[in-house]
Amino acid sequence: MQLTRFTDLGLRAMMLLAAGEADGQRVTTASIAAGANASENHIAKAVSRLADLGMVHARRGRTGGLALTDEGRRASVGWLVRRLEGDREVIECGGENPCPLIPACRLRRALADAKEAFYCELDRYTVSDLARGANLSLLPLSHGPPGALDLR
Repeated sequence: MQLTRFTDLGLRAMMLLAAGEADGQRVTTASIAAGANASENHIAKAVSRLADLGMVHARRGRTGGLALTDEGRRASVGWLVRRLEGDREVIECGGENPCPLIPACRLRRALADAKEAFYCELDRYTVSDLARGANLSLLPLSHGPPGALDLR
């Protein structure tokens, strides 16, 4: 199963938030975008959805930044992927040109079962598990004292 780019960026944002907090860094949308090699606009959309889900707390202003909530640290990756992906089916059976095999086909059910097995496997992990001990950095080069990010 292939995840959407939106889900991919949401997961990367969560992992970089966990890693940044562990390093004592102030994490911003800009620093996540740099660390994930993604546009700040796309990261902002993913972070907004994560905030709506209660995974991330955002503070505005000069001293603002992003932080994982307790729920964000404890949430399973499977739960998070389910919410970010939405209720998409693995294959499109209907639409403008519906498949003529629908009445007798069992593929749709088999793929739905496989998708749920995929999510169940991801339920074994939390974002904190994925970030723990990993060498994730928000930026390739950070200058200055610990906790400071150079966003040049």
